[in-house]
Amino acid sequence: MDSRSDTFQIEEELKKLPGKPGVYLMHDASDQIIYIGKAVSLKNRVRQYFQSSRNKSPKIQKMVSLIQWFEYIITDSELEALVLESNLIKEYRPKYNTMLKDDKNYPYIKVTLGEDYPRVLFAHRMTKDKSKYYGPYTSSEAVKNTIRLLHKLYQLRTCSRNLPKEQGVGRPCLNYHMKQCQAPCQGYISKEEYGKSVAQAMDFLNGKSFDRIAGELEEKMKKASEEMDFEAAAGYRDLLFDVRKIAEKQKVTDSGQEDRDIIALAMEGADAVCQVFFVREGRLIGRDHFHLSVAKGDSQEQVLTDFVKQFYSGTPFVPRELFLPFEIEEQELIESWLQSRRGQKVAIRIPKKGEKHKLVELAQRNAEMILGQNKEKMKREAARTTGAVKEIEDLLHIPSIVRMEAFDISNISGFESVGSMVVFENGRPKRNDYRKFRIKWVKGANDYASMDEVLTRRFSHGLEEQKVFREKQMVAEASDYGSFTRFPDLIMMDGGKGQVNIALEVLDRLGLQIPVCGMVKDDRHRTRGLYYNGVEVPVDTHSEGFRLITRIQDEAHRFAIEYHRSLRGKDQVHSVLDDIKGIGPARRKALMRTYTSLDEIREASVEELAQIPEMSAAAAQSVWNFFHSKEKTEEAPPELPEQS
Repeated sequence: MDSRSDTFQIEEELKKLPGKPGVYLMHDASDQIIYIGKAVSLKNRVRQYFQSSRNKSPKIQKMVSLIQWFEYIITDSELEALVLESNLIKEYRPKYNTMLKDDKNYPYIKVTLGEDYPRVLFAHRMTKDKSKYYGPYTSSEAVKNTIRLLHKLYQLRTCSRNLPKEQGVGRPCLNYHMKQCQAPCQGYISKEEYGKSVAQAMDFLNGKSFDRIAGELEEKMKKASEEMDFEAAAGYRDLLFDVRKIAEKQKVTDSGQEDRDIIALAMEGADAVCQVFFVREGRLIGRDHFHLSVAKGDSQEQVLTDFVKQFYSGTPFVPRELFLPFEIEEQELIESWLQSRRGQKVAIRIPKKGEKHKLVELAQRNAEMILGQNKEKMKREAARTTGAVKEIEDLLHIPSIVRMEAFDISNISGFESVGSMVVFENGRPKRNDYRKFRIKWVKGANDYASMDEVLTRRFSHGLEEQKVFREKQMVAEASDYGSFTRFPDLIMMDGGKGQVNIALEVLDRLGLQIPVCGMVKDDRHRTRGLYYNGVEVPVDTHSEGFRLITRIQDEAHRFAIEYHRSLRGKDQVHSVLDDIKGIGPARRKALMRTYTSLDEIREASVEELAQIPEMSAAAAQSVWNFFHSKEKTEEAPPELPEQS
């Protein structure tokens, strides 16, 4: 893989391109990756960008004009190049690639068949284990309701005990007394009988037993009513209602009993919406829509192709069939890729008539409706996010800001410090990349030294991760990428000149060049402007850019305080006061409640310390001695009598 140099000559590098499959990455003058693509032959594909042609779209012409250098990764096959391209696009989110804006996860129902006494659980993702997964579903609430119903119907356990190893330990839980569990933890039901209940629950999830269960519950309800057991009858009535409610949602769309996704696309200008209907085992279990940002000149085929690649690279479930409104680019290759992900044959179909065609038309109408409804909302959101980022770019004269990182230090009046790192991409918080730091190298309250430590650890870690990925030539799965691997386009410090200088010193030590600005506050602790390149840059307080700056600053502050609070709640923060003999958690809290800083405690007399209700005379003396023992003063304070 080529690496950048200041003397990169595009014409010379084009001659070196191999005629092999692989992925290419285009960089602009600021070293930002602006486009990622794949090729059967890198030599032929990359050279096409730099050949004069009237057939180039405005998007390609603009993108090519910004390319300063490129790099490439050779793969063994076109299929491997497709997988790598999807991973890298998801990781770097280049400006000129069609981007899926939504990053959604769908819940599953998990049956833990790897256990002797299986459980039915809510799962956020599907993993490779011995469990059986149902879904994905579009509604978390529907999944939770279904699981609750299964527990009531089949009395399955919800505990996490290791059975049968822990069988007989303790007493049965409340669910047993409420007749919602058969207490396998006590051996009250055999493994075989419990297994029958699990099998019935799985039949329910497969939609095979709705009518039978409804009939049984109705009979039990009538019998209980005839026997004047109205409480039991009411319970059966409620269960019957829940079963019918779930059954209604499992609407049969066809008799094929197949897993399929039905996808349609609506486009207008730079906005697009993909509508997806999810059909599992012949039942329409839900639908969802996804917003995409497209470049001028992108065709519907290009956009739908990019959506399919990005969407199915991020979801663990691949259906047996995809129904699309028209053929997409590289259709056979994408089918092979999907087949490799599913482990079974996957077909992409373009229905032309009949019920299947009507389903695609229905998805199309939904996509068009959502695009029309959300157009104004999308404009407002764009102004709030990418529009606000553009304002910051113009304000600081920094091109192509995608990722911003903000840092903050939190300590409670000097009682231990923690650091926070929050990340915003395209004006939106990227919470998966947030990080917390427990200050290790700095003793006492020193915000500058603590910030130096946080930044040094963050970027040193990032450099190490980048080194690893360079050695591996970046062929790892996107999910394996370290959170520190990507460096920000702009660092935002929660403070002015001092904090900015600390950041610049750290970057200089590590040989990094990243723009740094400070979020300057006024006397009322409100943001008033940005400190950048040695000057304070005023910001229009009514602009979207200013609102984004405020959100970033508030988020960094909130995240740091929340972390500090959680550690204090868990008694994980070690305070200087913990080192004082006779000062336990209660007296430490009393000192922190009475005094605003360590300096105030140090300056307090023994008599003043002893006035705190939780403090004894000996404890007060111990605190005073701790802070003054090194001073070796000739006059020691008088000893106080022990208080009762």
